[in-house]
Parts: sequence; structure tokens; C-alpha cells
Amino acid sequence: MANLVYKRVSTDQQSTARQNLVLDEAGIEDPVVFEEDPGTSSRLHPLQRPKFRELLTYARPGDTVHISEMFRLVRGTGHILDVLDVLHRDQVALRIHDGAFSAMDLTARHPRTGELLSTVKFMVQTFAAAGELQRDLQRELTYDGLRAAAAKGNKGGRRPAVAAEKTDAVRTAYLEGRSIAALARDHGVSRAAIRTAVADLTPEHTAAIPEEGPAPELPVTLDMPGKVADFLSTTELDPAERTALDHGVTVRRGQGYTLRVSTNPAVHHQLLARCQPLDGAHSIPAQRKARREYANRVNALGTETSQ
Repeated sequence: MANLVYKRVSTDQQSTARQNLVLDEAGIEDPVVFEEDPGTSSRLHPLQRPKFRELLTYARPGDTVHISEMFRLVRGTGHILDVLDVLHRDQVALRIHDGAFSAMDLTARHPRTGELLSTVKFMVQTFAAAGELQRDLQRELTYDGLRAAAAKGNKGGRRPAVAAEKTDAVRTAYLEGRSIAALARDHGVSRAAIRTAVADLTPEHTAAIPEEGPAPELPVTLDMPGKVADFLSTTELDPAERTALDHGVTVRRGQGYTLRVSTNPAVHHQLLARCQPLDGAHSIPAQRKARREYANRVNALGTETSQ
């Protein structure tokens, strides 16, 4: 029986030093370590993270998964229950060595029904809900702070990835035929950052400005299922898509949530296209269902706006 150790940090500025300390103190024998690349977001479903999927492929019945604390593996209530179902199916135990879950056997099942013990399920949901509440409060305070700063004339958000002194050079190179991908490599930034720097020079932008075009589309508000929002938060988006997602309002729905997004219909359709992987072979049923719900809302929007 193998001891499988899982580690993850949310940003590339963090280290696993604290996790290493907790796990070293646990005295795990012959650990097989699976560590995600730095910056792997907690919003990405654990069953879609590369190293955790590799761990599940490696695991055999009777093995034990060790983590320093529950939130290194999962955040939301739905994620926790999804992972516990998979571990139970594969007959793999879960051991948490620090934090609120460290004294619990999270894989305990009823001896006759085989279902997760109700007491375990209650504690999992309670602790996870408390964690989600804390993050929601932080998000609300951040949003209020940005609004207050905007009222004073201060512009929030991230600084441009392309330094101001390099913007002219980037734009000149683009006009001379240098591709966006090549410019991103040259300057060590994302393609999205280059697209932002040359946005008004792209063919799409030029074609979108008729001499006497129609009035711009008005924003429309749609509810985006939380599992779709979680996926998109880890996906590379263009500035308009990212802005729409970042300004969405979280609405609690039982154990999950929806993100109320207000933007123009074109951006809604772009966001729908971005979450196409949720219909793929590696997605879980709950994600496929969430994308179908979102697709129905966006497609209905397209029908309404065309009438």
C-alpha cells in the first residue's frame, strides 16, 4: 500500500515550505509525491488538475492520499464531495494532517448503504461553507474598495503586462508583420497582454468600426453556473471577457453559487465558447450539466437579440 502525497500552491510567489513541514512531522513512510505546477488555482476542479489526475491514475486500492490541509486539495463543498466519491470508488483513503479536517475520517461510509456517513457529510459541508463565506466576504470588500477608489478618480486593476516604454516598440513590430505569439515570446508576457497593446491595430478592430455603424449592443445580465465560472477563472481570456467575469456578482444557490454577469451579447457568446472543454471526455457530469445550462441561456439570448 502506497502513501501518495499531494501538494499545491495558488501562486508562483508561494512555496510549499509550510506543507513540507506538516508532512515531514507526520512521518509518512516512502512517500510518492505529486506536486502541481506553481500557480495552479484552487478554482480549478481537483479532478481536472494535471498532478491530481496523475495521482488518481497511479493509485491502487488500499493506498492513502496525504495532504497537509484540506484546502490544498479542494475549496468548494461540491469539489470536496466529488473527490470523496472518486476516492471511495477507487478504495483509496484520505489523510489530512493539519487544520479543521485533521481529526476526521472523511472516507467513512455507512456499513450497509455504502453512502458517506451523514455526520461526515455535515461537517464537510459546514467547514467548506465557512471557507467559501470567508472568500466571498473578501471579494465583496475588494469590490467595495475598488468602487470607493474609482469614485476618487483612481483606476484599479492590474498594471499592463507590457511596460509603457515598450508599448511603442511592440506596436511598431506588429505593424511590420511580427505575430502576436512571437511578440509575447520576445517580451516574456502573455498573448493577451500583446493583444491589449495592439487592440486598435488589429483587423478585427478595424472591421468592427463602420463609417456610420449601429449603436453598440446594450449589456445583458445572465446567470453563469458556478462550475462554469470556476473553469473560466483559470482560463486565458481577452480583456473584455476578463472584465465581465471579474465584475460578476456572486449569488449563493444552496451548496453552490451562480455568477451574475452583465455584458454585451457578443461577450456572453465568447465566454460560452471558452468553456467548451467542459463538454470534453475529462470533464465530470456536473460540469457538463452546468455548461449546458449556460449554453441554453446564452443561445436563448442570441434568439432574443436577433428578433
